Amino acid sequence: MKLKATDLHPLMQEYLHELHVLRQLSPHTLKAYGMDLSDLQNFALEDSVELLKVSNGHVRRWAGRLHSKGKSSRSIARALSAWRGWYDWLTEKDARRDARAGKVTNNLIANPVDDVKAPKRLKSLPKALSVEQALALVNQAVKEAEEKKDLESIRDAAIIDLLYSSGLRLSELLGIDVMQSKDRQHESAGWLDWDAAEVTVLGKGGKRRSVPVGVPAMKSLAVWRELRDAGSYSEESIALFLSATGKRLSPRTVQARLRTLAMRAGLPTHVHPHMMRHSFASHVLQSSQDLRAVQEMLGHASIASTQIYTSLDFQHLAQAYDKAHPRAKAGKG
Repeated sequence: MKLKATDLHPLMQEYLHELHVLRQLSPHTLKAYGMDLSDLQNFALEDSVELLKVSNGHVRRWAGRLHSKGKSSRSIARALSAWRGWYDWLTEKDARRDARAGKVTNNLIANPVDDVKAPKRLKSLPKALSVEQALALVNQAVKEAEEKKDLESIRDAAIIDLLYSSGLRLSELLGIDVMQSKDRQHESAGWLDWDAAEVTVLGKGGKRRSVPVGVPAMKSLAVWRELRDAGSYSEESIALFLSATGKRLSPRTVQARLRTLAMRAGLPTHVHPHMMRHSFASHVLQSSQDLRAVQEMLGHASIASTQIYTSLDFQHLAQAYDKAHPRAKAGKG
């Protein structure tokens, strides 16, 4: 079965026709299968391989080419399905013909696409801001706090600075108390150690972790605390971040304030708290190349190694932070 020109091979056209008549596939699906079979034919033509002599190794290599061209795992899986279906159809077609003729030709020993799987789909990560964008957002919040000097702006600057400084989840951020409390009425989920410049939070799975807080963020937090403590809040208002009514801040308020500040800083309007967390992780990892330290600071569980978080002490984390984080560097200047 020699490959001829750029037209789809007659047997491929016949296969698609049967899919249309017998399986009643939609025109859209048939078109996609046709493109997949065209890729198979072109790969074989490029490598000077006859379609009946395609091996499992060829198919694996060609699937790799699709991946290198930017094809998604879903698209590659569909292509492999189309190729596999065509070779199965050829085998059945030969078997029917041989049965009528009373002979066995056995042109295809085995389907070359069998046992070839598309690469696993990778989980898409939340988009991260660039270092310049993240600093522009933080600087916008700090600028407004310095200019307006009102409770909301100063609080927002402290929140955004802390989010980018320490990579906290929004729930962790809102669970922070101004100081640790262990009385009967309230036990703190998280708190700030003002002397050590670190924040302790309660993460997923009820696991606590301590994360460094950079110098600029500590300055923003100190300004906010002074204004907060001077406010007419009840003694029960132990939460670090409060609303105008003295209640613990809600997630929606933080999300809305972040979007507003992002627009004023000229950033995409879809900036959200988790984007700040991912930006923190990306920027520290890019600078330090210390994956284990970043995992520890984020509080991520590791399937590959359950000993990561116990093997790294806080001093190592602080050194990685001071060496790599853009805001930590800025605070030393």
